[in-house]
Amino acid sequence: MYTPIDKLSLPAVLAPMFLINGPDLVTAACTSGIIGTFPALNQRSTEGFDQWLTDIEFRLSQHHKETGETVAPYGVNLIVHHTNPRLQADLEIVVKHKVPIVITSLGAVTDVIDAVHSYGGLVFHDVINRRHAEKAAEAGADGLILVSAGAGGHAGLINPMAFIHEIRSFYNKTILLSGCISTGQDIAAAMQMGADLAYMGTRFINTIEANADKEYQEMIIDSGADDIVYTAAISGVSANFLKKSLVDSGVPPEMWTMKKKIDFGEELDADKAKSKAWKNIWSAGQGVSAIDDILPISNLVHRLRNEFYESIERQSRWLNRRV
Repeated sequence: MYTPIDKLSLPAVLAPMFLINGPDLVTAACTSGIIGTFPALNQRSTEGFDQWLTDIEFRLSQHHKETGETVAPYGVNLIVHHTNPRLQADLEIVVKHKVPIVITSLGAVTDVIDAVHSYGGLVFHDVINRRHAEKAAEAGADGLILVSAGAGGHAGLINPMAFIHEIRSFYNKTILLSGCISTGQDIAAAMQMGADLAYMGTRFINTIEANADKEYQEMIIDSGADDIVYTAAISGVSANFLKKSLVDSGVPPEMWTMKKKIDFGEELDADKAKSKAWKNIWSAGQGVSAIDDILPISNLVHRLRNEFYESIERQSRWLNRRV
């Protein structure tokens, strides 16, 4: 089983975001030197999912042939929940293509992990607390994505420093940290705290290749940490959303404490979601406070890399001051 870190120019992962990530975003990320991922359910059918994988693999192969550059591996997010009717069919496509990295959410299922391991792939599982982490570790996950307080999408409530320390006490494999990571300095901070990779979502919504409405991107630029609302009223799973998008879509503050039934067969079908009234309810993390532009991914990763190394060099000066 290989490690993807050796193929990266920056220790970062483009997180899979509902409706935002597609082949353009994934390939741009991978050719820029970071892991690019997307949710399988962003494609409206298993057949379409198969075609997306073929397209991504072709484009990455062509880039390598034309430039000689090493491309980062790509990954796919599978919702491992009993209400996802496509799980088994999509998993078969994952095995067919030997997808290098599979990110599992809402369930650590040994059979899914074994299927990915059968061809040498890696499974990273996202967790929001120790109990979930222990279950994923027991199931054989190769990495844990610690979704800490302030992260976009289905976030947790634990401080990242405390979270990493707690998980490292029993888990010695790959740890990915998620939550408010928007700059290269943030990536360096994640490494200092003990993470192996930074897991970044919101920052990449504001890229040219993302399937995000311009209004969505502008709302991120105009928002701060106080403009993020944590609620389970949208999907049944607690997540962070842009406050203005909730209000504009007819979800007032008195509804934010409500919780609906989880049904990913309905909510995560991208084609159906486009026709739903809440398609303009937009997820984002508290890291919006550090985002003030919209860039091509290549430019963004270049800037993140410079910020990352500048931060590491600044910290390294302390090595010469040891007494």
